[in-house]
Amino acid sequence: MWGSRGLSAEQRGLKEGYRSGLEEKVSAQLQQLGVDFTYEKGVLKYTPTAKATRYTPDFILPNGIIIETKGRFVSKDRTKHKDIKSQYPQLDIRFVFSNPNQKIGKRSKTTYAMWCDQFNFLYAGKEIPQEWIREPLKGARIEAIKNFLEFKGDK
Repeated sequence: MWGSRGLSAEQRGLKEGYRSGLEEKVSAQLQQLGVDFTYEKGVLKYTPTAKATRYTPDFILPNGIIIETKGRFVSKDRTKHKDIKSQYPQLDIRFVFSNPNQKIGKRSKTTYAMWCDQFNFLYAGKEIPQEWIREPLKGARIEAIKNFLEFKGDK
């Protein structure tokens, strides 16, 4: 369930279809550390204020932490993650940004990091912190993933 060992980051990127260089970099980091994971395998249905839609997490670690990688963190993404958090508070979604100090808009003083602090999301820059990877498995996280995500076929 948790990934395909033995593939290089490049092979895995071709197989999995990474959407950004940052996703590929995080995948390579996890592989180098021997951490088994899934990539965009689960789909979570959530209802934003306007209509029902879907969210596909980038990475799910074996300890149940969901990693979302972002180069750009546009308004639509921020709204989506606030909606998901309010509807699924049991999910542990954390962000890895290319630059957490990037402003959310041209005229805003708020950075991606400040937004995460304001809405109680953990975040990091460029790669997943080792502490997150080593964080112990919590049954509640795994139960939340099992209860709320619809998994695609094995890759």
